[in-house]
Amino acid sequence: MDTWEKKPEKSKSRRGTLSSVPGRFTTVLREDWEEDKSWNETDSPTKTEFFSEYPKTLITSNDSPDIPHGSSINPYRGCEHGCIYCFARPNHSYVDLSPGIDFESKIFIKHNVAGVLVEDLKRKKGEIEPILLGTATDPYQPIERKMENTRKILQICLEFRQPVEIITKSLLVLRDLDILSEMAKLNLIRVCVSVTTMNKELWSKLEPRTASPNKRMEAISGLSSIGVPVILMFAPVIPFLNDHEMESIVHLGKQNGISFAVMILVRLPYEVAPLFEDWLTEHYPLKKDKVLGLIRDTREGKLYQSDFKQRMTGTGNYAELLRARFRLVRKQAGLIQGPKVLETGLFRIPEKFQIRKGKGEETLPGLF
Repeated sequence: MDTWEKKPEKSKSRRGTLSSVPGRFTTVLREDWEEDKSWNETDSPTKTEFFSEYPKTLITSNDSPDIPHGSSINPYRGCEHGCIYCFARPNHSYVDLSPGIDFESKIFIKHNVAGVLVEDLKRKKGEIEPILLGTATDPYQPIERKMENTRKILQICLEFRQPVEIITKSLLVLRDLDILSEMAKLNLIRVCVSVTTMNKELWSKLEPRTASPNKRMEAISGLSSIGVPVILMFAPVIPFLNDHEMESIVHLGKQNGISFAVMILVRLPYEVAPLFEDWLTEHYPLKKDKVLGLIRDTREGKLYQSDFKQRMTGTGNYAELLRARFRLVRKQAGLIQGPKVLETGLFRIPEKFQIRKGKGEETLPGLF
């Protein structure tokens, strides 16, 4: 693991959490003794660090029945957006880092994504299906502006005519309108924009480094104006915090051009649950018991249930009420028909990627 770059923070407060809660696989815990501290911890801002990864493959597969596509790509590991509720936080446990502050301040950059993806796509066999881009990280988080991993991935997918679905909270997606518009003409792209709240105070605490709510609506408008299908994700729904915004957010999304909307109940797997509880204690102490109580009502008395049949939607009266409300607001907004199925019959291996040079060495024109 090579350290790639460090940068100072403007303010330590712009973080989802400052907790260094250990990952569930950690076997050795380190403690800082008070007498050894020669500095004031509260005066030391958290820095974002970037590390290099050199993957041998980029496309990952899953067989989860509640996820629409079996193939996905994450251009980065970790996410600087710092959303406190992010269900992907526990992934940092696999590299012996904290799902807390490390997840949002120690970001792994995957290098040579274009070349690796070309090889992945050339090896594809069987039925072609869309690739979901951004299942465990936002593909348009801040470092994407410099690294352009997501843009490189989209360029390759367009050349191969590989359908893609993107999940993001970022306005940076509009940077790639040139590629996305070409993919849209071939029905190869769909973008899901996650909108959690339009309340700026809640947004600043819940998702501290994401695009503002208005900017996300701007992203929806910009994408839909050039023919890119956009799904609004009202996610996650959190009792007593943003559930009352459901109808207004869906209608606002419709005004900005969404073609469909989905809803996902808050998920708190593994280390996310204690992190979220601490966050509630800090920011909404008077609501904490009510919020956690209703979440437990939707999870059979627990804060999380991993069962595929309910982890996205929950069970019980409150969960059913949310679903009934969402069905009604989709009907009112004219969003009854589901999203158009992406084109999978155009997939090809471009001729330039079939050219060989020497003993098995491939030339990848225009990539490097």
